[in-house]
This record gives sequence, structure tokens and C-alpha cells, in this order.
Amino acid sequence: MTDAGCKLVLVVACALVNADGHILLAQRPAGKTLAGLWEFPGGKLEPGERPEESLVRELEEELGIAVKAEDLVPLTFASHPYETFHLLMPLYVCRHWQGTLAPREGQELQWVAPSNLRDYPMPPADEPLIPFLTSLQSPAG
Repeated sequence: MTDAGCKLVLVVACALVNADGHILLAQRPAGKTLAGLWEFPGGKLEPGERPEESLVRELEEELGIAVKAEDLVPLTFASHPYETFHLLMPLYVCRHWQGTLAPREGQELQWVAPSNLRDYPMPPADEPLIPFLTSLQSPAG
């Protein structure tokens, strides 16, 4: 049971989907909380930021790609109690971006077929998002 006074942390995440219908996962680098686990790119909202603005900023900072807010489609969200805070994480899908993906924060990147997402250990908040992503259709289908 979580403390009623527990801090709420708002983090936004993105399922980048390539032309083959694969989803990008990033591995948390050594030295960070939950290091070694795979997650969807994104991060914490800055004060006054809308979730879409945050993702545009985070994807440029983390991966070096340019995303337009109108290309971010809300899919679902995760609500997960951690020991010292409660995480609320909207998940967006994005199929269009400009630039070449480059891991700018020491993270490993992997394109994964939706049916294989469970093969990658993830933070507890990310795991409930998998069923929503396995039901995504590829752009052609």
C-alpha cells in the first residue's frame, strides 16, 4: 500500500514504430536507476510543459531525432506505485520522425517486433503497456 502523501511523478513515453512495425526499446545505462532494463524512450515533464512538448524535447535529446507534436498519437497510460513515488506515464505512438537515431545518453537501442517485447526485461511500469503495443497494426496492414 502506498502512502497517500506519496509524490506523483509524470513521465511521458513514446513507442517509435518503424516501417517494419518494430518498436524501439532503449536500455537504461549503468549508473541509472533500473539500469539494464529496457524501456520506451521519453522522460520527465519540465514545469509548464505539455506531454507532447516533453516528448519532442526528450526524443531530440536522447535520440537526436526531430518529431512533430502532431505525429504523436496517444495510445494508453501506465499508473504504477514505486516505493517513494507514484508514476503516471502516458504512452504515445510515433511512426514519423526526421533524422537518424543515435543513442546520445550511453543507452543501447533495439528494434523489437511487438510479439517479442516480453523477451526484454522492463521496469514494472512499462510491462502493462505491452498488450496495447502487440495489437498495433503495421502501417501496411
